[in-house]
Amino acid sequence: MPQTKHPDNAVKTLSRGNLARLPARRADAHKTDFGHVLVVGGDLGTGGAALLSGEAALRCGAGLVSIATRPEHVSAALTRLPEAMCLGVSSANQLIEVLARACVLVVGPGLGQAAWGRSLLSAVANSDVPQVWDADALNMLASSPLAVPGASILTPHPGEAARLLGISTEAVQADRAGAARKLARRYASICVLKGAGTLVADPDGQLALCQRGHPAMAGAGLGDVLTGVLGALLAQGLDGWSAACLGVWLHACAGERLGVKGRGLAASDLLPVIRELLEEHSACQV
Repeated sequence: MPQTKHPDNAVKTLSRGNLARLPARRADAHKTDFGHVLVVGGDLGTGGAALLSGEAALRCGAGLVSIATRPEHVSAALTRLPEAMCLGVSSANQLIEVLARACVLVVGPGLGQAAWGRSLLSAVANSDVPQVWDADALNMLASSPLAVPGASILTPHPGEAARLLGISTEAVQADRAGAARKLARRYASICVLKGAGTLVADPDGQLALCQRGHPAMAGAGLGDVLTGVLGALLAQGLDGWSAACLGVWLHACAGERLGVKGRGLAASDLLPVIRELLEEHSACQV
């Protein structure tokens, strides 16, 4: 893919000083003040992905979290995360009620690309609330005539970005900025192009670079945690650009803080550290 130049849109490097902050909470705050995140995913064999996203949303301050997953995963999910409302769904029709209650949707973690995942994604795509699309939601978007709701956040890794653009992964990596901007324009959404030097792009060509992180983060489930973080920030009132920039920075800094311990970093290890970093950046009470 040819290099794309945007002289009027300089790349912003993400740092604590240029990130949005969540407002402090009033003394009489109620859970309904901080949004309801619905995570849709977790096909057979990949139930943990949806659970990681749900737990990340909870730990980053979403007032309510629901997880719509395979009925076979409900018992395990409630054992791990009793604070979440876990719904076993066998068909898209069972999503209707909870879709009407949610204010942010996170779709894709562990969703799969079989009939079950396709039907749930179609139902989610018809909702007009803010959404975060990841993993198999992006893979199905690349091969299906789905319309992404406006102002969504897409979180592809380079391989998923390549499928969405119809080019090679090598071409994406050769011009990461151009790929991120093209995806943001094509889907009228915020694009988070993951990898070393994660990029955040918007449809107008605005671009931000995260230079934080650690190679110990190269493992399963880290992206699922990021999607949950982004969902929680949207639920608490940040716009898509601000949520994406802050969420990417929190996620990378948590990995960097833990990565000094070396290999073996598990995705769930990030959750308490992301919570600490968010409190350092945006105190809950002042």
